[in-house]
Amino acid sequence: MGQIGSALLACWNPPAGSTGALVTLRFSFRRDGSIFGVPRPTGVVYHGQPKARAAFVEAAEDAVRACAPLDLSPALAAGIAGQVFTMTFEGARSREKDRPDAQ
Repeated sequence: MGQIGSALLACWNPPAGSTGALVTLRFSFRRDGSIFGVPRPTGVVYHGQPKARAAFVEAAEDAVRACAPLDLSPALAAGIAGQVFTMTFEGARSREKDRPDAQ
């Protein structure tokens, strides 16, 4: 299951200005690794304009769709098909600590 999360995060590109934001999505896979239905947000933490919040949620949904279909082993495909998968996507991380002049 950790490999699924890693694969999905490889497609995640959080929008600029989303530091501290979180969105939890709920979705399912078919046996062939494609998404079953539509990813749905179950929780969102975003401090900012409603349009920016919507763009943040949409970016996470797009990441799930962009990564599908996943290449699943036969055993994993049989076990995951139709099961609800929940994953949290984090916003852009602050680069403040990476600046040479940051204390």
